[in-house]
Amino acid sequence: MNRITHECLQGSAEWLSLRSQYLTASEASAALGASKYQKRADLIKQKATGIVPDVDSAKQRLFDAGHAAEAAARPIVEVQLGTELFPVTMSAEVDGLPLLASLDGISMFGDIIWENKLLNESLKDDVQQGQLHNHYAYQVEQQLLVSGAEKCYFTTSDGTPEGTFGMWYESCPKLRAALIAGWKQFESDVAAYQHVETVAAPVADSIEELPALSVSLVGQVTSSNLATFKDTVLARIQAINTTLVTDADFVNADKMVKFLDDGEKRLELVKSQALSQTATIDELFRTIDGLKAEMRSKRLTLDKLVKSEKENRKSEIVTKANAEFAAHIQALDARIGMRLPMASPQLAESIKGLKSLDSMRDKVSVALANAKIEANAIADRIEANRKTVEDMSLFPDFAQVCAKAPEDFAALVAMRISQRQARLDAEREKIRAEEQAKAQREAAAEAKRIADAKLAEEHAAAVAEIRKIDAERKEAQEAAAKSEAERIAALPTVVEVEPHHIEQPRAMVEPIATGKTIKLGEICLRLGFTITADFLASLGFDPVATEKNAKLYQEASFPVICRALQRHINDVATGTVRLAA
Repeated sequence: MNRITHECLQGSAEWLSLRSQYLTASEASAALGASKYQKRADLIKQKATGIVPDVDSAKQRLFDAGHAAEAAARPIVEVQLGTELFPVTMSAEVDGLPLLASLDGISMFGDIIWENKLLNESLKDDVQQGQLHNHYAYQVEQQLLVSGAEKCYFTTSDGTPEGTFGMWYESCPKLRAALIAGWKQFESDVAAYQHVETVAAPVADSIEELPALSVSLVGQVTSSNLATFKDTVLARIQAINTTLVTDADFVNADKMVKFLDDGEKRLELVKSQALSQTATIDELFRTIDGLKAEMRSKRLTLDKLVKSEKENRKSEIVTKANAEFAAHIQALDARIGMRLPMASPQLAESIKGLKSLDSMRDKVSVALANAKIEANAIADRIEANRKTVEDMSLFPDFAQVCAKAPEDFAALVAMRISQRQARLDAEREKIRAEEQAKAQREAAAEAKRIADAKLAEEHAAAVAEIRKIDAERKEAQEAAAKSEAERIAALPTVVEVEPHHIEQPRAMVEPIATGKTIKLGEICLRLGFTITADFLASLGFDPVATEKNAKLYQEASFPVICRALQRHINDVATGTVRLAA
């Protein structure tokens, strides 16, 4: 919902013009047939023709009293509510309905609105009972809808603290739904409105009176032209024109109304004079009364006819001009291929206060011509602006900005082109950055793939080399073990220095290699003292491999090394000498 606050003073010409373009809250009850003061049909005619009845002096005095009471009640209500209230006019489009609400007051935060009515006893009773007639409820409901406020403080006041009575009103969903549906139907009825001639109220025909009661009076009419006067008056009455079309017809009819009224008074005067002369004759009185009745009947009929025909002609002039303007706008819409953003001219305003039909036609003609000129200028401006746009995708809101002045529209075109270029540059930079990041990711992935492949290849080569070394070591160990076994088998018998000591072999065959190795430093760590690779070699234990500077031995050889060391230590301790073969 697009809420708009309008900067216009309530009661001003701008405010009145604004109201004519919207469905107002104060008209809601009439639109739904709930108004106490206006018929729905009259409001439909008013909206369709644009003709607003003039405010008479009595109604204006009532309006003035209401405004004065509202101004006086404002500080009273502000004290009661503890907040300042600001008068404001707001509009909002609801389900396609252009709704307007003129608020007597709204709080700073917009959650509370205030509506005041001039104090009257009936409304006072309703407020004290906490209920509102739909005549007021529909207005407040629309005010809440348009403003978005949560609730309304409704008062009736004469402007004094003791004469101010209030109640809280909160929105009723059922009433709000009825309000929206009612306005939609009202708009349909306005669109389908057809002017209906106003018919003057009928005036009863003159009925011939019964014969007068005979009463003998003294005196008589000595002279009278009554018969001739009667014929003349009746002929004049028959000749009166009641078909009113031109200004001359209306002028003549107005004059004839005055003439007939004057004739009635003259006849009454003659009758009074006759009575004063006591020359009362039944025929004289009956003739005079009959002529008075004829004159009065014709005068009343003609007077009503003048008023109704003037209203008909006035509505006809405005309605015809509105239809002509609508046709002109339709042609312009077809020409520019869109709806022209222009409100209908207030033609009815141009004839306010005018009396003659010619002056009405002239004023409406001028107003219509000016409206057409303005519409043509807007259409030309729209076409010119459209030609300056090469790419209409820049203007999805063209209907809202198409009528701007050429220089303003050109600035808007330049700004949007710049904005689009900035967006395109940003998108291109984003794509470039994404592609660069993608390329970097792919390069990193390829480098990793190559590195992984190389590592796998190196690993495979290392594994093959290790397997080859293990195989060669195994073969060497097996050959060494075989050779050692043959050597031991070929050794001569050991000659003891002492009869009780038998020399043991200094070396023993090592176990078959398992592939698991141990460093020389680890052997020393386990023994708790340091030995050298040369010493181990003297005992018959050669390293199976070298890792950097470290000598590696079979893990399975460690127990054999320990036993060889034990024998060596025993030999040293006993002084045993091993004899050569």
